[in-house]
Amino acid sequence: MPLHVFDAIRPAISSLLGGAEVDLTAEADDQQQPQGGAGNLVEPIDIEGTRYLFTAQRSGLPFTKTETRFCHELLTAFSGLYSGFKLEGYAAHFRTALLASIMDITVARFLRGDRSKGFWPIQQLIQLLKNLSYQRYEGKPATTGFLVHRTTEPALRKTLKARGHTLIPLQPHQNVTPTFLDNPLTYRFIDGNNLFFVATIQMQVSGILRTSANAVQTDIERLTQREMFSLVRRAGSGAFAITVNEVSEIEVLISPAKLLVRRKGVWAIFDPDIFRSFLGEGMGQETVDDLLWTVYAVSKLRHGTVILIHAGTARQLAPLKKGSVGGDDPIGRLLISRVRGQSIAELKQSGTLLRILSSDGMTVLDTHGKLLETGFIIDTSHAREMVTGGGRTTAAIAASCFGKVIKVSQDGPIELYQDGRLVYRFG
Repeated sequence: MPLHVFDAIRPAISSLLGGAEVDLTAEADDQQQPQGGAGNLVEPIDIEGTRYLFTAQRSGLPFTKTETRFCHELLTAFSGLYSGFKLEGYAAHFRTALLASIMDITVARFLRGDRSKGFWPIQQLIQLLKNLSYQRYEGKPATTGFLVHRTTEPALRKTLKARGHTLIPLQPHQNVTPTFLDNPLTYRFIDGNNLFFVATIQMQVSGILRTSANAVQTDIERLTQREMFSLVRRAGSGAFAITVNEVSEIEVLISPAKLLVRRKGVWAIFDPDIFRSFLGEGMGQETVDDLLWTVYAVSKLRHGTVILIHAGTARQLAPLKKGSVGGDDPIGRLLISRVRGQSIAELKQSGTLLRILSSDGMTVLDTHGKLLETGFIIDTSHAREMVTGGGRTTAAIAASCFGKVIKVSQDGPIELYQDGRLVYRFG
């Protein structure tokens, strides 16, 4: 029965949606259909002539268009897989196959876009990169990257030339086959940072892209592939880039700038719209974007951090302070005084923001994105009854009683806290 089979993938869907509660129920004839809206996602699905309702609930954060579209593709894949596996006595086989494959199928369908055509070439590439993500070469993780364009080759060449990049043509074109990555040069030379394979949506590799060495990028822009996002945006509707990065994750760059990330064997969506919704409009979109992509860079580097967006003044912040990392050291006081009051944009451009966030203690910003404190140690007794967990989690929960909090764990997950509770989790 579909409801029992759905239980096998329930945790993966909940994780994909940042910890939302998800369910699948049979629709009764006299049932009033639940309404979608902020924090509620409702999607009908037909399986073998029976109508079911998929529902997701997430308190405090609305679902984005990308999450809604992704869930639609996932449910379509679920319906197709279930209908195609009817042999009695094979329920465990089906649940295993579903759990192992449905997210890959959904990602491939999502990237293919045109539902009237097959997604197997994309799925084959995903499988190759999954295998590569477990591989090491001389002790280092194997990395590589592909730019998959959906425009004509002359138009792509014009775009690359205009941005100062180099396209090295490959004649004849090579198909992405199961043996494509057997040659170590495909993941040693093509690193997914400055060198990428260029392929069509049918997964024919037509050349190699070498990005310009003249592009001036901050560490954050380099870690978050800002130039590749620009190329994806100009490479035709539905274009994407896909890489295996230095921490053995698969990153899929889509337009507008969002990421599908396979981390620890699970797919997740890094959707800036979620962070924009959480932080609100007071900080300004450019400031929010600078902050959220820096947070992703910290997560990718596997550094932990806690950021409090404090709604009050510096004077109101003082009673919450238990101490500072490094104590009352004069050098520390001098360094902090030099950056206090600077905006996120200024700190990012100078290269200081990433260093601040990867240091010990809490970083405190005001609602306009200016730095109030760094190395801040909060007095958790102000929210004693709500506090549970380790040191960083304890600080995040306590701080969220006085503003919105972004926490990055040292092993990668990004969490959003408000009013003493976790409202969203990525990775």
